[in-house]
Amino acid sequence: MATALATLMSKPAVQLAGHRTPVDRLTRLERLLGPDCPRLLMKRDDLLSFALGGNKVRKLQMIAAEASSAGADTLITCGAVQSNHARVTAATGAVLGWRVVLVLSGTPPETPVGNVRHDRLFGAELRFVTHRIERDETMDVAAREVRSAGGTPFVIPLGGSTPTGAMGMARGVAELGLEGVKPDVVVHASSSAGTQAGLTVGCALMGNGARVVGMSVDEPANVLAANVEDLVNRMATALGGRAATLFGPHPVEVDDTQVGGGYGVPTPASMEAATLMARTEGIVLDDVYESKAMAGVIARIRSGRFTREQTVLFWHTGGLIG
Repeated sequence: MATALATLMSKPAVQLAGHRTPVDRLTRLERLLGPDCPRLLMKRDDLLSFALGGNKVRKLQMIAAEASSAGADTLITCGAVQSNHARVTAATGAVLGWRVVLVLSGTPPETPVGNVRHDRLFGAELRFVTHRIERDETMDVAAREVRSAGGTPFVIPLGGSTPTGAMGMARGVAELGLEGVKPDVVVHASSSAGTQAGLTVGCALMGNGARVVGMSVDEPANVLAANVEDLVNRMATALGGRAATLFGPHPVEVDDTQVGGGYGVPTPASMEAATLMARTEGIVLDDVYESKAMAGVIARIRSGRFTREQTVLFWHTGGLIG
C-alpha cells in the first residue's frame, strides 16, 4: 500500500488550482432534518479556483501532464452540450496554449449559454452530434485531422474517467486529512465512474476508512459498479499495487434510486434537495448531478440508513455553470 501511495503522490500534474477546497458543516440542514440526522459535511469542489470550479479540475491537472508527456498540442474530448468536463478541458487547453476540440451531443443552444458559452470563451472548437453514440467516432475523425495536419492529438474519454484522471480525485482525499476530517461515509454524484474510483482508491490508500457511496445520475447500479471496479483494477496496474488493497475494506456501492427519468431530468426529490440546500445553507446544487446526489443523502437520513452517530461527507463536484 505504501508503494502505491508514494507512486500516486509522485505522479506529475499541471497545477491549475493551487488551493485546497474547504469542508463546511451543514448545521442548518442538520437541524431541519431532525435530531436523528448525522453530522453533515460538504467538500466544496464547486469552489476550485480554476475555470469556474468542479471536480473535473482535479482530473485535468493530471491528464494534462500525461498529455504533455505524450507531446500533445491538441486536446480532444466529448460530453453532453452542457458538459462540465468539456468546459474545464477547454480552459486547460487555453492556459497551456493548445488547441481544443469538443464533441458535444445534443441540440446546440440558439444563444450560447452556460458551459457552451464558456467553451467558446476559452477558445475551443465545438462539434455537435445528435446522439451520444456518435461521439467516439467524431473524436476519432478529429484526431485523424490533427495528425494529417502535423499535430499531436490527445483524446480524453468521457468525463476524464481514465486511471490518470481518477488519480486526480484520489489525491484530493489527502485534503480531508489536512482538515482533520475523517468521515464514516463519503457520498457523491456518480456517472462515468472516474470520481467514484478515485475517491475509493484515495480513501483506501490514505487510511481514511470511509465507505464511498456513488449516487448514480444515469446508469443502473450494476453497470456503474462494474465500471468503477474496472477502473480501480486499471489504477492498480498503473500504481503497482494490489487491486484488493485499492478497493479498501468496503464493496463498491452505487445507489441508483435517484436516477428518475434519466440524465439531466430533475425529480421531485432532487428539486426538494436543491431547495432545502439553497434555503438552509445558501449553497446551489445543479440539476444533473448534485441535487440528485443530495436527494439520496436525504432519503437515507429519513429512512434511518444514515444515523446520528455517523459523519457523512457530501463531495460537491460542481456543475453550476451548466
